[in-house]
Amino acid sequence: MRAFREAVEKRDLDAVEALLAEDVVFTSPVVFKPYTGRAMTAAILRAVAQVFEDFRYTRELEGGDGRDHALVFTARVGDREIEGCDFLHVGADGLIDALTVMVRPLSGAQALAAAMGARFDEIAQRAQTGQGARSAGRTR
Repeated sequence: MRAFREAVEKRDLDAVEALLAEDVVFTSPVVFKPYTGRAMTAAILRAVAQVFEDFRYTRELEGGDGRDHALVFTARVGDREIEGCDFLHVGADGLIDALTVMVRPLSGAQALAAAMGARFDEIAQRAQTGQGARSAGRTR
């Protein structure tokens, strides 16, 4: 999805949040249970924007019906290089209703899990208070 990619590349996290359906389901590469809801997903994406360094998309793939997209990326977490993919599904209303992230290698996924785990209490608090963490992404 071009709008999502452009918003992420510009680090416009308010625009990213606006593209999420209220009941979006986010599936993390490092946690078994998916997260549901715009506020939680936005809070997670804002935190990961702080964790990932040198993030860039390298390829974009689209399904035949225009509702499924895959955005391949590279990034770094500390000294670990990561390759990954954001899988997006767009609902009939044009909003993202499913976002699944996968990363490799294992050492990169472990570094990501540790960095995000250190921020998770803040993420959960911002999502629970309904902030969607709009102010959290502005710490850089």
